[in-house]
Amino acid sequence: MPPKKKAQQGVPARPAASSEPARQPPNWPALAPLVPEEDLALHEVLPKQIVTISNFFTASLCKTYVSFLSSLPLTTTPGKPKKGDAVRVNDRYQIDDPAFAERLWNDTGLRRLVTADAEEGALGLTEAQREELWGGEVVGLNPNIRVYRYSKGQFFDQHYDDSNNVTIQTPGSPPVSTRTTWTLLIYLTSPATGCIGGETVFYPDPPKKKSRDLPPEPFVVDLEVGLALLHRHGPDCMLHEGREVTNGEKWVIRSDLCVKR
Repeated sequence: MPPKKKAQQGVPARPAASSEPARQPPNWPALAPLVPEEDLALHEVLPKQIVTISNFFTASLCKTYVSFLSSLPLTTTPGKPKKGDAVRVNDRYQIDDPAFAERLWNDTGLRRLVTADAEEGALGLTEAQREELWGGEVVGLNPNIRVYRYSKGQFFDQHYDDSNNVTIQTPGSPPVSTRTTWTLLIYLTSPATGCIGGETVFYPDPPKKKSRDLPPEPFVVDLEVGLALLHRHGPDCMLHEGREVTNGEKWVIRSDLCVKR
């Protein structure tokens, strides 16, 4: 189902994560080389909706991961979705892996960027402003890791991303009850690697019926090797889509920011 705020607009939500039997997580490659944490920065490209991090993964790390992910047992999403789901045609892999989620959170500099104080340069936000932006106190990433491959002709139709309740279990610490508030997408390919199309497009809410203003222009996030895209989801999620890939392959790693409940 779409977020409550959007439920009456007749646009389907992203299909819910399917329940799968417990599996052994893959042996993910090392997260190296990485750009030094101090050289990374958050860019709020659409206020309170879209934040990006350039060079979150280096080009060589992206190449390593594309090669590795190609060996995983991906499943093709059916072209005819369940009632209420958005049309998505791609290949995907999904695994619950708290250890890898923790590595993405702690080893890449993401934790410092998202939780840093204003003097550390993370959007210049105070603690209260950070919690307002992220929807609460961010404590980690969703352990449900998803890998997407879009080949020529594949796409993800217009949809909203739902928020989910998630338990984060860190070794040596009690479990933490959280909810997801922002989607995290890590792009591993781009036109520079032969992937044409596949842009993520966001559609601002149209003006009220009585307004004579023209509908706002869509906001397009182009693919960039190693770019991390964060966008708000749940009740305040913007309608968005993944455009059709017209050549090459689009590879994405997906997780979510989690805040304390």
